[in-house]
Amino acid sequence: MTGIIFPDIDPIAVHIGASFGIRWYALAYLTGFLGGWLYAGHLADLDRDRRPNHEDIDNILPLLVLGVILGGRIGYVLFYNFGYYLENPLRIPYIWEGGMSFHGGLLGVAAVCFVYAYRQKISPLALGDILATVAPIGLFFGRIANFINGELYGRITTVSWAVIFPNGGGLPRHPSQLYEAFLEGLCLFVVLFFAARNPVLRRTTGLLFGIFVAGYGLSRFIIEFYREPDPQVGLILQYFSLGQLLSLPMFFAGIYLIHYARKSKKAA
Repeated sequence: MTGIIFPDIDPIAVHIGASFGIRWYALAYLTGFLGGWLYAGHLADLDRDRRPNHEDIDNILPLLVLGVILGGRIGYVLFYNFGYYLENPLRIPYIWEGGMSFHGGLLGVAAVCFVYAYRQKISPLALGDILATVAPIGLFFGRIANFINGELYGRITTVSWAVIFPNGGGLPRHPSQLYEAFLEGLCLFVVLFFAARNPVLRRTTGLLFGIFVAGYGLSRFIIEFYREPDPQVGLILQYFSLGQLLSLPMFFAGIYLIHYARKSKKAA
């Protein structure tokens, strides 16, 4: 089997001195948060007669950063490597060693949204609509960073675009990080972008959030068939990955949110 040799990419984007540097993964997070903040502010300005407004977006941004990082790390510890961190609890804060869970990060963001919305007396679903619309920006750059780092690669394959990753055992594999960047990032962003441009859809509270949850759940479920399962978890029931079992409920929850939003809109 042959494949495309993984390019020699330095995981550190900017070297600062001999022992310090800024990694591509950190730049991906920074770009995602910055791009999301700017776009979310723009969306909030489209409906100046209701909240969340631009000020809400500015105020919640630091809390969202905290929610993503803490939720993502705690989710990884609990879902993917609980046994290891139970024996090595002091290594839980070592996020620079890798190990972040999207599903945990989503729960962290949801918790921030509910607390902020409750304290500010605004709709958590309306806030979720804006945040869901900008989330694919961070997902896109995050998956590109995964590819640059040569991590979270796919399963062994014979397709012509297979890539031989440095830590992939010398075998050609699906570049599943790029599949995820395309579906979870680019495609989901385009769908939500056009939905948000429609005033009726944009003001149907909870609809955009439901589209994101269902769209991500379906995309991740499909791509997991091409992604190498985490070695410490493996396949469940010899067929499904943990990522799929966490994503499938997201899809159904998203479908319910879409139905609930449309039903509430009609009732109003």
